[in-house]
Amino acid sequence: MSEKGTFIRVGTAAEPMPVRMIESLFAKRTRNSIGKIRSSNQNLTFEQLKIYYEGVNKTLNQHFASNLEFLTENGCYNYVAYLLSDVNGISVKVAKYDGLDRVDLIENNEYGYCSLIKATKQVLDKIGVENKTLAKITSKEREEKKLWNPVALREAVINAMVHNDYTSEVPPKFEFFDDRIEITSFGSLPQGITEKEFFEGYSVPRNKELMRVFRDLDLVEHLGSGVPRILRSYGKECFKFTENFLRMIFPMAEKNTPQVTPQVTPQVTPQVTPQVRELIKALDKEMNRQELQERLQLSDREYFRLNYLKSALDSEVIEMTIPDKPNSRLQKYRLTEKGRLLKKSLNI
Repeated sequence: MSEKGTFIRVGTAAEPMPVRMIESLFAKRTRNSIGKIRSSNQNLTFEQLKIYYEGVNKTLNQHFASNLEFLTENGCYNYVAYLLSDVNGISVKVAKYDGLDRVDLIENNEYGYCSLIKATKQVLDKIGVENKTLAKITSKEREEKKLWNPVALREAVINAMVHNDYTSEVPPKFEFFDDRIEITSFGSLPQGITEKEFFEGYSVPRNKELMRVFRDLDLVEHLGSGVPRILRSYGKECFKFTENFLRMIFPMAEKNTPQVTPQVTPQVTPQVTPQVRELIKALDKEMNRQELQERLQLSDREYFRLNYLKSALDSEVIEMTIPDKPNSRLQKYRLTEKGRLLKKSLNI
C-alpha cells in the first residue's frame, strides 16, 4: 500500500504507483461506507429521531439500532448513528452573497450539530423562505411563480443530504447569489454508475442506511425519481461534476422581476399564496394533517407541510387546536377569524 510495494506498467517498464492512485483503486475494491465506520462518540441519544418517526405514526422499538443498521459488526455505533443522533459535529451552511460571486457574504446560517433529519428540515425551511413568489399583473389575470421550482429544489436539497460522501466529514453546502442558487455535495458520481445512467434515473444510493431512514420518514423515494424531477425543470446543464464534488446550479426565474409581490388593499384581502388559498377552501372544520392532505390530493408530506401548512400558519389564517404541543398525534387545524374573513372576501 505504498510506492515501494505497488507498481504500474508503463510501456516495458514498471514504475512506482502514486499514492493517490493506490488509494483510489483500493477504495473501488473495499467501499468505505459510513455503515462500517465506527463513531468516535458512543454515548449517542436519538430522541429527535424518535419524534420524527412518531410524526409518521411509526415507533422505534428497543432494537431500532440494529434494525436501522446503526451498528458495526462489533456492535458499536457507526457513523450513520452519529449523523442521526441528537448531537454531532456536522454543520450544514446556507450562505447568501451580494452579487454573482463569493466576495460579499451578507448572510451565513449554520444548521446542524443535531440529527441530520432535523438539519435537513431546517435547510428546507430556510430555502422555502428564500424561494419568494414573483407576481406579474397582466390585463387578464395576476400571474404568480416562485423564484425556483419548489419540487425540483426540494429534491436537490434532499439528494445532496442523502447522497453526500460523509466519509471525509465534509457536509453539503447551499449558496444563494443574485441570479442563482448553488448546491454542492462532496463526492462525485457513486462508484459503478455513469453520467448517462445518472441522468436516466438509475439509483445507486451512496448511503443506503441514510436512504432507509429518509424513506421511512417520507422524505425520499427509492425509485430514482429525484433526478428526473430536477431535469424536467432545469435540464442536464444544471449538474456540474468534478473529481470530488457534485454541484447543482439553478438559475433564478425572471431575475429582473421584483421579488416582492405587489401590495393589495390592506385589511381587505390579505396577501396569501395560491396554495394557502386552496387550504383555506378545503378547511371547513377542525381537520388533522392527513385529512387535509387527502382532501387536497397531495401525497408529498414535506411539500404539503412547507407550502401549505407552514405558510398558512405563518399568515395566521389557520391555527393549531393544540398550540403548545405542535407534534401531538391529536393535532388538528382550524380557520382563524382572519382566515374566515379572507375565505368570505374571496368567495371561496
